Amino acid sequence: MMSNVQNENTAVVETEKKVVYEVNGESVTLSRAMVKNYLTSGNGNVSDQEVTMFIQLCRYQHLNPFLNEAYLVKFGGNPAQIITSKEAFMKRAESNVNYDGIEAGCIVERKDEIVYTKGAFTLKTDRIVGAWADVFRKDREHPTHVEIAFEEFNKNQATWKSMPATMIRKSAMVNALREAFPQDLGALYTEDDKDINATKRSDKVEERKEVNSTEAGNILANKFANIQNAKQVEEVKEEVASDGSQNEEQTTAAE
Repeated sequence: MMSNVQNENTAVVETEKKVVYEVNGESVTLSRAMVKNYLTSGNGNVSDQEVTMFIQLCRYQHLNPFLNEAYLVKFGGNPAQIITSKEAFMKRAESNVNYDGIEAGCIVERKDEIVYTKGAFTLKTDRIVGAWADVFRKDREHPTHVEIAFEEFNKNQATWKSMPATMIRKSAMVNALREAFPQDLGALYTEDDKDINATKRSDKVEERKEVNSTEAGNILANKFANIQNAKQVEEVKEEVASDGSQNEEQTTAAE
């Protein structure tokens, strides 16, 4: 019996596949063990599924995690986050033949006026309220323009407190690059983006609520087709409203 168990364990180890791909002409090799031991941060234990998703993202997006272009972060029982560096964003954008440069700066309140600065330079008396960025493409007449609010992106971490202008400007650049090159950067997020997983979970809840609402409307329409008087109409309305409430409670519980 013990021999069979050992053979099975050995087979599992031997069948663990390594993924090999190229980044800028250099070969990158990744395996689950490599990711778990060297490329994951945080205090949570990543699952095999999360590691596989990370490896495949690196492979398809041509990211080299050993150069800190991407890494996996997990805290406690929360879903893992796949983080990409700003440098990786710039490399991907610059590799696109239509990339034609980027400009960015801060938006500050200065003497009761809103001023758009260039770069991350601000005065000591300025109050930073946001940042802007323009990404230029050779195949588009107008640049992709993005403006973001400081209070929405500020994480109140050490770097945000010591370098607020640099951090908010970087966030604006990343968001503008993602909008300008959705096919290249649409699935990538940096550590300065908002809570990615929370946003995704919120979107899923709204989608389910919308589906539940649509289903309730269809039920109502079907039942109205066979109704002959107003009293029956009111009874069906109450029944459908009750069903919708139960569906919403089930959705919330599932989340």
